[in-house]
Amino acid sequence: MDEKALYKITYGLYVVSAKADGQSSGCVVNTLQQVTAEPVRLAVTVNKGNLTCQLMEKAGYFTAVALDQRADMMLIGRFGFRSGRDFQKFEGIASAEDKAGMPYPLEAVCAHYSCKIEQTMDLGTHMMFVGVAEEAEILSEEEALTYAYYRNVIKGKTPQSAPSYQKGN
Repeated sequence: MDEKALYKITYGLYVVSAKADGQSSGCVVNTLQQVTAEPVRLAVTVNKGNLTCQLMEKAGYFTAVALDQRADMMLIGRFGFRSGRDFQKFEGIASAEDKAGMPYPLEAVCAHYSCKIEQTMDLGTHMMFVGVAEEAEILSEEEALTYAYYRNVIKGKTPQSAPSYQKGN
């Protein structure tokens, strides 16, 4: 199987985050998608080892932002390559909270979504969360950051915890 064919599936890059028990964290994902229109439901897949996954399970909510093409490797690295267990991801950056108290970054983002989790599915290494969207808003008119742009223009790598990770890439 030519796993590079999987790079042809289009993805955006998002920061998904949650807060529970006074602790907040977020992680970069490329698996956020709208799955129904009425009501609007979004699904996201998060590695089980991520603190964000555990906080989402506890909180019963998640928020997500679509990164835009202004996102640099400092921002992507903050949420994509560092653990919330030993680094406060929201400390020192512009952020906001949705109505449920879930945090989200404000830098280099073009849209925000907040969901109440309705269903979860254990996928082995990852958990899939399906939530009913309670909030959605445009934050800027910048172009959304696609996974292809991240790989081809920014020359970013994929962390091992990502569902799209491939050895040697």
